[in-house]
Amino acid sequence: MRFLPVFLDLKAGPVVIIGAGELLRAKLRVLNAAGASLRVHAIDGNHDLGLGAEARVEISTSDPLTADLAGVIAVVCAGAGDVGVAMSARAKGLGLPVNVMDNLEHSSFIFPAIVDRGDVVVAIGTGGTSPVVARRVRERIEALLPARIGELAEFIGSFRKTINGRIAEFPLRRRFWERVIDGPIGAAVLAGRKGEADAALKAISDPSAFARASRPEGSVALVGAGPGDPDLLTIKALRALQDADIVFHDELVSPEILDRIRRDTTRVPVGRRIGKPGIGQDAINQRMIEAARSGQRVVRLKGGDPFVFGRGGEEVEALRAAGIAYSIIPGITAGLGGAADFEVPLTYRHEATRITFLTAHKARDAEAVDWSTLTDTRMTVVVYMGLTAAPAIRAGLLAAGRSPETPVGVFARVTRPDAEGAIGKLRDLPELVQRTQGGPAILIIGEVVRHAGSLRRQTPKQIISDLLDAAE
Repeated sequence: MRFLPVFLDLKAGPVVIIGAGELLRAKLRVLNAAGASLRVHAIDGNHDLGLGAEARVEISTSDPLTADLAGVIAVVCAGAGDVGVAMSARAKGLGLPVNVMDNLEHSSFIFPAIVDRGDVVVAIGTGGTSPVVARRVRERIEALLPARIGELAEFIGSFRKTINGRIAEFPLRRRFWERVIDGPIGAAVLAGRKGEADAALKAISDPSAFARASRPEGSVALVGAGPGDPDLLTIKALRALQDADIVFHDELVSPEILDRIRRDTTRVPVGRRIGKPGIGQDAINQRMIEAARSGQRVVRLKGGDPFVFGRGGEEVEALRAAGIAYSIIPGITAGLGGAADFEVPLTYRHEATRITFLTAHKARDAEAVDWSTLTDTRMTVVVYMGLTAAPAIRAGLLAAGRSPETPVGVFARVTRPDAEGAIGKLRDLPELVQRTQGGPAILIIGEVVRHAGSLRRQTPKQIISDLLDAAE
């Protein structure tokens, strides 16, 4: 993130805007709608700005490069040409925020796409790289936000100081406002019945008791984070992350997904990677139980799906035994995410009618598998955490009678920007593993791998190698 979203106090001083033509007028309309006090330098001499009589505008005929900038809070250049570049240098020298339209090099701030709901303002930026993308995001947000959400924020603001003075504990204070916003009072405001909402809030004689009444007993949500792409989180999972008081997360959960957690939520890493120390499953269970018993809303955030090699079953058993309320929010497991990412149809008419998911952390895990049950050519085998055990997996399948010509794919870091795949034959499985740059990874074994579209994700070196293999 190059540009940090900030909000200027437009009552602190004027905004100087320099430019010409429609570009100048477009920026003027945006700033005027925001209520800014404007000092305009129209370098083309055209002072017909097209603003209403209520606009707070001062037209200046002085040279902007020498004009007094005392008290100015920002400088904007739109259609100003070389004057804009020179003005940028002057503004930066004075420590003033400056925007030169369509010129990131000379801008210290940029204009986001804006969703304006009064006291609720949403700013969407793309670092100045794609205003069209920002506008498309704005359109989605416009459709989601209630029309009176700004009125709700204003309503809360009018009571906030009084209520906060009556509730000393921050977590209890937050729960009070959550109950107000999510309950009948908030619904009344959003429906345009502000008087009714005002009376209901004033009728709350004990705000602390009101907040505690809505406070559920501590609970745990086992949440599947999916294979890595934050856009694959379910809406229910995202809501759980936003409501959580504490999140215990695995090592495999991507930073982009952790960014979806509410900022003031406690985050506790409890996962481990193969070969590295961790706190152990029993300790994780105990910490979740203790947090829930203290009244916290707990999320156990797990890569993929909690019930697909995620030890979610063990955690549920521990929660049941402790009498802790829990819920389960499934996620997209890596096998499904990887298949979609690399266009491998796990089932295919007449070719693959069954799927088996298995895990093999180490060689001894692979040796414990009854490979004789996995030799059906119409079965797709998906192996989780199989990089280390790849030689043992190959040996087990070959010994059981699976053809060494069976197509195999190794797909690493699926759905993430650095995802990569290597495709070949079962006999070459360990070599395919070596061609990926580390895990987490899944192995897909079966005829369906022939249909993969993964060459689009591979490096030129891998593509050449695959083509040479195919030519042999």
